[in-house]
Amino acid sequence: MLLPRALSALVLAPFALAAVWRGGYSFAALVALATAVMAWEWHRMVAAGRFGGAGRVTAVVVPLACLASVALPLAGVALVAGAALASVALGGRVRVWAGAGAVYVGLPAVALVWLREAGESGRLVMVWLLLLVWATDIGAYAFGRLIGGPLLAPRISPKKTWAGLFGGMLCAGLVGMAVALRARVGDPAALAAASVLLAIIAQGGDFLESWVKRRWGVKDTGAIIPGHGGVLDRVDGLLAAGGAVALATLASGETVFKWL
Repeated sequence: MLLPRALSALVLAPFALAAVWRGGYSFAALVALATAVMAWEWHRMVAAGRFGGAGRVTAVVVPLACLASVALPLAGVALVAGAALASVALGGRVRVWAGAGAVYVGLPAVALVWLREAGESGRLVMVWLLLLVWATDIGAYAFGRLIGGPLLAPRISPKKTWAGLFGGMLCAGLVGMAVALRARVGDPAALAAASVLLAIIAQGGDFLESWVKRRWGVKDTGAIIPGHGGVLDRVDGLLAAGGAVALATLASGETVFKWL
């Protein structure tokens, strides 16, 4: 699977970086498109392949929340909350999981749009986030395959190893240091440490999605990205890391580069 994974990354990464660079509705539209696909994947997963009213509500309202967040982030949060409540009402026997899907997909997506638009450093914050998550994934995959060793949580994800975890942390730390040095923002050691912490959070997001997939007996949430599976399979770490950075930014009142 290495070749299709690499080719998929080479095709998709430039689009993601270009959207981040332009920001505004260009970036929000890309996030909105991704959330529509993720909503479809989530609801098909929890509803045994069916895509009912709850899924359609999430697939329409959450992308609108991403677009609304460019001008008014609170409107985006309100739309996500509305989508979650409507999904619970329409979700039938999986109503809790339907509502959880709207929150799981929607809130981090709104947070990513907000982070990109939050001040002059929004572009750099998003570039840093993307690079460290990609570095985490690459490091975890490479170290896990090359070194192997004890499994991290075999009941949740039977292939992930401790070597992969530390490899992802190492690569993310190097990316953080490189971004600090190249962009001359923050303290390189502090940004490297923050990147290592976010690598752990990103891999935690990966494990969370793996647990949900095991709960519903599926291997991948989709097959839209060769070598990776679905969009949820590809961005689970970014959702977790982006949400964590957004919460830290809200709590501190300053962009991440100001308090590191």
